[in-house]
Amino acid sequence: MERNPRIQKAYESILSHDFERAIEWFERAVAEEPDNAAYHHSLSITYARSNKLAKAVAHAEEACRLEPEAVSYALHLNTLRSRQLLQEAEKKLHEDSPQPAEAARLLEQAVKMDALSVEALLMLGLAYGKLGRYKEAAETLGEALRLDPHHKEAAELLEEYTNRKGNEE
Repeated sequence: MERNPRIQKAYESILSHDFERAIEWFERAVAEEPDNAAYHHSLSITYARSNKLAKAVAHAEEACRLEPEAVSYALHLNTLRSRQLLQEAEKKLHEDSPQPAEAARLLEQAVKMDALSVEALLMLGLAYGKLGRYKEAAETLGEALRLDPHHKEAAELLEEYTNRKGNEE
């Protein structure tokens, strides 16, 4: 059982769904024990849940620096970095002058970092479709559907790109 009262207060805040308060308590614990990797990791998770990705990454990196052998910390950091790439790619796909090739490159990296990200696979399939790479789009969307068989948008895009792929052959 965690003995630090700040950490206890942070978890109580999480149980009350008050993530901003939890962040405050975790920050206090980190300030008190800056070399405690577990505190940085918990703060990172809470920042990520609050959609504060840059701060989540910074604390995940610190947790990994403090305990480089901790596999769970490294996996968490990869997931966060994948989310960052996904956000960058989404901007590339939806800006005034879309850049689907650059988005695809970013999304390929995101999928390597987090192969279980249905959202990254969906966006990668979309980017491939925008590039006219329908076979790759269909394969990628098929992988997204293997992870989430009920994902409606992935199923619709898969059908569209499979039809386009078939028309080109």
